[in-house]
Amino acid sequence: MIKTLGRYALLTTFAMLLSGCIIRGEQQPAPVDQAGGGEQQPTQPQPQQPVPTVPSVPTLPQQQPGPIEHQDQTAQPTPRERHYDWNGAVQPMVGKMLPASGATAGSVLLVDSVNNRTNGSINTGEATEVVRNALANNGKFTLITAQQLAVAKQQLGLSPQDSLGTRSKAIGIARNVGAQYVLYSNATGNANAPGLQMQLMLVQTGEIIWSGKGAVQQQ
Repeated sequence: MIKTLGRYALLTTFAMLLSGCIIRGEQQPAPVDQAGGGEQQPTQPQPQQPVPTVPSVPTLPQQQPGPIEHQDQTAQPTPRERHYDWNGAVQPMVGKMLPASGATAGSVLLVDSVNNRTNGSINTGEATEVVRNALANNGKFTLITAQQLAVAKQQLGLSPQDSLGTRSKAIGIARNVGAQYVLYSNATGNANAPGLQMQLMLVQTGEIIWSGKGAVQQQ
């Protein structure tokens, strides 16, 4: 009996020792050999690449300035229109011409358009109208109307706006309309302060029977 117990105890002890070795063998992992058999090389840090930056797009203003416009420096300024006191020069001359003409009452008179002989531009149509108005109801001359003068110019191949220009043309028109006298007038000198010359001629002979001149003031 005692031998049996001793043998059982010995087997139990041996089994316990064997199981302990097995447990310790399982807990300790086997060493792992490094590839190449050498020491492990330290890992070199990789340089960081710079992150590319995208430039920002500038914000456009809501209203863009318009193109710069330059004024045309070559444009010529519009000449200022001149106004004259034609009546102030015409009335005194007509007052002298009527008694000096020697014409009988009812004589037919052609008033030629005032010709521009100045160094600039003037409104001769206005001057002609002033002369005609000054001779209206003068009691001595019967004036050829503007319509009669236009018809006579057309018969001679001239436009109604054509100024006769020369004494010979004025006399030729006067004969065509049956006038006995013709009043020939010129604006002369400086356009800023022109002079007005008037000549009364006999149509039959072309003789100048009266002449006068006066200064025209600019208004």
